[in-house]
Amino acid sequence: MTPLKYLRHFLTITILCYCIPVTADVKLADIFSSNMVLQRSMNVKIWGTADPGEKLTLSFNGQNLNTKADKHGKWQLRLKPMAPGGPFEMIIQGANKLVLRNILIGDVWICSGQSNMAWAVKNSKNANTEIKNADYPNIRLFTVPREISTIPMYEIPNSSWEICNPENIKEFSAVGYFFSRNIHLEQNVPIGLINTSVGATCVETWTSRESLIKLPNYENFATRIDTFDIEKEKDKKRSKLLITLGEFPEKEMGIEEKWMLPQTDRSDWSKMQLPNEWEKQGYEDLDGIVWFSHDIDLNFDAPTKKIELHLGIIDDSDMVWVNGVKVGETNWGFTENRIYTVPEEVLNSGKNNITIRVQDRRNKGGFLSSPEDFFIKLSKEKIPLSGSWKFKVDKVYENFEISPNESPSLLFNAMVHPLIPYAIKGVIWYQGENNTPRAMEYRKTFSNLINNWRQDWKQGDFPFLFVQLANFGAPNNTSGNSNWAELRESQTKALDLNNTGMAVAIDIGEQNNIHPKNKQDVAKRLTAAAMKIAYHKNLVYSGPQYKSMTISGNKALLSFDHIGSGFLVKGNDGFINEFEIAGPDQKFYKATAKIEGDNVIVWSDKVKSPIAVRFAWANNPSEFNLYNNEGFPAIPFRTDDWRGVTEGKTFK
Repeated sequence: MTPLKYLRHFLTITILCYCIPVTADVKLADIFSSNMVLQRSMNVKIWGTADPGEKLTLSFNGQNLNTKADKHGKWQLRLKPMAPGGPFEMIIQGANKLVLRNILIGDVWICSGQSNMAWAVKNSKNANTEIKNADYPNIRLFTVPREISTIPMYEIPNSSWEICNPENIKEFSAVGYFFSRNIHLEQNVPIGLINTSVGATCVETWTSRESLIKLPNYENFATRIDTFDIEKEKDKKRSKLLITLGEFPEKEMGIEEKWMLPQTDRSDWSKMQLPNEWEKQGYEDLDGIVWFSHDIDLNFDAPTKKIELHLGIIDDSDMVWVNGVKVGETNWGFTENRIYTVPEEVLNSGKNNITIRVQDRRNKGGFLSSPEDFFIKLSKEKIPLSGSWKFKVDKVYENFEISPNESPSLLFNAMVHPLIPYAIKGVIWYQGENNTPRAMEYRKTFSNLINNWRQDWKQGDFPFLFVQLANFGAPNNTSGNSNWAELRESQTKALDLNNTGMAVAIDIGEQNNIHPKNKQDVAKRLTAAAMKIAYHKNLVYSGPQYKSMTISGNKALLSFDHIGSGFLVKGNDGFINEFEIAGPDQKFYKATAKIEGDNVIVWSDKVKSPIAVRFAWANNPSEFNLYNNEGFPAIPFRTDDWRGVTEGKTFK
């Protein structure tokens, strides 16, 4: 073929390619797949994309619907209300044909929030037994992948509905699964669970831009949200860390060069105070591998039978050597206390070396516990390890992830908006820990989120059930203010909204673990709220809730709602713990409290003229013992409205 003929041939093919119309397949939104559950007893919207003007039909459970895509290639159909049942097959026919199989009709619940909602079944109490028994083919699971976006998204990549079985349930939300199992067994209908949750996130990132900027203190956030650039923010993080480190290591060398050996030359290593997160010591946004080393003198004459190395919580993974001998490792145990046994023959009477390799892939990294949990134990003697350690960065993961908390709406855009308007029964929510620094404001931002989701879904005031913060941290020994208590109060105020319910977890937390493993009781209390609010059962679903106070002499008489068949005081000879009382000086004292009929009487000999009472007003009111006979704990409260420790704090 001559060059001229070749050119003519090429142009002919090119022109034909441009003249032949390119068709787009009919597609469903990503939330729809085989094995899904569609909401019973209400109109169900089905939507997707196709060629502009393309006609299509949908057949499902005896309903045959027709429509055509609009000028933007979008289409939507509405199925009429259906009774629970299945399995069914859905067929969508346009230029192409889609077939979805094994579809059930039942109740769909969204489970959302931060890490306590994301907490997997495999990490919960009695995990092995729970996983083994998780064979519920009529419970279906959908997990929204972690993602952020500066604009509302419509896609949910790489996810589809799965059948609940021992393999699929391991990584799924424990609270969500236990809740769905309870509802499924109680109602005898299929349950669909949509898990959209991300650890360490604040309520503002789960809220839409349009809703948030209407709130006080957020009126000027529109520009900030609109101009937030994820890639530019990543570049800023990289540049800042590069300045701090000077350079990024070309390759990981620690294992190859045996940095764990005591004789390693550490003259060029830097120093850091441990235990602590390295982000708090000038190494923000460092994800990677960091080595730590410390020499300690141990003097002992007689053999020591039990030697333990206590390192507290390390985020995320670690390997530990003593005098060059590996004594333990933990993979991705960012909530686990490290306690490693050291063989007696490994230690020397005199100088000893401890070297730790820490690997962190996301968020904060390093040693998260207090100095009291950082020691080596020789029989009964505890020798502190806190202080200056040498360290060296071995590898930097240059992903420089943007936290969803850096700008409002990032998670709403990517992980909530694509779900709308999938028909649902309601929402269960477990979040708040990350909002404790601005707990007073949470009474506005949390209620706003509930209203925001309801308005966007256009399903009216669907049930919105949430978990109040569990007890956590050192036990309360003295009277005082508490940002966790203020956050709980803000959560309680959300009960003023219609069709809301709260599961109180003040008695099932863990002092040293912000992620209590007992998710079964959390789900049990959420289920009780659902039975009342979503399924209209006549039952007691809440613990005693403060209603009013009257003063008589030096005593306060408190009345309550939701006492059920009566108060229950566990232990303490019938006296109620965790009450405090104050007079005009606003100074609180530990109080004596007891039941009198349907009321509680509170007093202290140190307060002659009481004007305020507080109950369980602490991060961890560890001696909590007030319930109703149905087993629901009383809701923490205060009768005063004095200025809190988080008053005026807002999103920055």
